[in-house]
Amino acid sequence: MTLSELLLLAGNYWSPCALHAGVKLEVFTHLAEAPLTASELARIINADRRGLEMLLNALTAMELLEKQGEGFSTTAFSAEYLSKNSPAYAGHIIMHHHYLVDGWSKLDQAVRHGVPVRKRSSHDTSDSERESFLMGMFNLASRLAPQIAEEIDLGGRRRLLDLAGGPGTYAIHFCRKNPELSAVIYDLPTTCPFAEQTVGRFALSDRIVFRAGNIIDDPIGSDFDVAWISHLLHSEGAETCAAIVAKAAAALNKGGLLLIQEFILEDSRTAPLQPALFSLNMLIGTPSGQAYSEGELCDMLARAGLRDLKRLPINLPNGAGIMAGIR
Repeated sequence: MTLSELLLLAGNYWSPCALHAGVKLEVFTHLAEAPLTASELARIINADRRGLEMLLNALTAMELLEKQGEGFSTTAFSAEYLSKNSPAYAGHIIMHHHYLVDGWSKLDQAVRHGVPVRKRSSHDTSDSERESFLMGMFNLASRLAPQIAEEIDLGGRRRLLDLAGGPGTYAIHFCRKNPELSAVIYDLPTTCPFAEQTVGRFALSDRIVFRAGNIIDDPIGSDFDVAWISHLLHSEGAETCAAIVAKAAAALNKGGLLLIQEFILEDSRTAPLQPALFSLNMLIGTPSGQAYSEGELCDMLARAGLRDLKRLPINLPNGAGIMAGIR
């Protein structure tokens, strides 16, 4: 690494913050409708003209907007992914990242004291923040779930448990791929409206139901042929994770398949980069969460009494992978 690269790395948060501001102020939504000057858009969104013009110029430099004369407009890309009126809108996950910034700015405190510095309780979380998280997960999962459902053979299996399934994206795509499959989305009660809305959008309410409860303390049901645990374990400590895996395994019929999707570290814990950084994100926001290595996940599956343990050969981004075991 050179000094120039180091300094660029140190200031890399500027661009994401400009993007977050553009999404939060809905500038892409308005500019996707028609080109506007900074003054015109400032009146619409009730913003300072000078500050807004600086933001619009920066977003243009980032190639997310175009400028002709004094007018600004979206690019084809930003209109598709950053306008709220687009079916491909990815703004929810961008806003989720926006809400993480404050905690990351206190990373030194989290490292020094070993305790979370980001609010976590639902009482402390705004409705917009909760929506950004849940629908942001939907944004991300919607890109991966069709591929995963295509590559995992669930033929002959009838009931699926989507544990901590959020809006139910994976349950939806597994059921779309396998017409004989029904599913239960199990998550906290606050998730129910988002899940039912999403399932209804795909016309699968007759095959996918929501069951509310606390995964650690409450019964999760039984008689499942598949249990899917996606990006849940990283929020808990190792022993709690082992208990969750054991509970999911016990909910399976004999021969049932347990699948775990996580950001998976190499056993050295120093790579890939995304899972290593994600461990810090869990330090900031949870009492004991972290990313886990392939060896650690295999150990959890083995302790739950599962056999034929393996990592599925599915190519996923950002160090994500899927571990599998059979009861």
